[in-house]
Amino acid sequence: MSNRPEKAAQDTRSETGMAGPGSGQLHSRLARVRVILIKTTHPGNIGATARAMKVMGLSSLHLVTPKIFPNAEATAMASGADDLLQTAVVHESLDSALAGCSLVLGTSARLRSLSMPMLDARRAANQAVVESDSHEVALLFGRERYGLTNEEMQRCQFLVNIPSNPEYSSLNLAQAVQIMSYELRVAAQGFADVTVDPLDWEPVDDRQMEGLFEHLEQTLLDIRFLNPKQPKRLMMRLRRLFNRARPDQNEINILRGILKASQESSGNGDTSTK
Repeated sequence: MSNRPEKAAQDTRSETGMAGPGSGQLHSRLARVRVILIKTTHPGNIGATARAMKVMGLSSLHLVTPKIFPNAEATAMASGADDLLQTAVVHESLDSALAGCSLVLGTSARLRSLSMPMLDARRAANQAVVESDSHEVALLFGRERYGLTNEEMQRCQFLVNIPSNPEYSSLNLAQAVQIMSYELRVAAQGFADVTVDPLDWEPVDDRQMEGLFEHLEQTLLDIRFLNPKQPKRLMMRLRRLFNRARPDQNEINILRGILKASQESSGNGDTSTK
């Protein structure tokens, strides 16, 4: 039997396994990218996700209220990446999973009535890698049947769309994770053909942004600007505005100072805020 096919396979493994410049930096960049699965129904998809992540060098797997986990099917589908299952962090809420993250990207195959900033998979991966040099980054994947809810999308600075056949655009959860993991590795190695400018300010994390939104909503109710019967539509637009702006800590302090003064002027100065 000829040894040529085996040699070709060895060559392919060598090429795909190249770490590129700075393998230590590559590892640290990818380690700060969290793959977050929300309410996954099938444990096999969790295992397949772990395998997709490990083969591309990602290691931070977070699960928000999975239906069944741990589970033997997850371990079987991980196919050797069960160490990621053992270190996976299970959360009771999305708030907990996003703690400390300053950039949140949400994957979505569907267009929504309220438009949000969109990135394709390659540009999103580059944005994530640039920011993971110094910040925690989250990549959200929704339920197998219908993805992320509108409320979960509002936690994101950007939505990510994976280009696909418009006549059949349904990707399996683990397939979507595999594509994004590949793009993240390419970006971390510096091989991507897009450029993202590094941040020249320090954006606050998800907890700080949520504190601002809660304070803002309460203030708008206090001054009777927001209709208490239909608050969501306006708050969605305001969330989009501030998520796009990505304020730093000083700007958050200024905004919340303005909100507090507005509450005091309206006679609601004792309203507690986070």
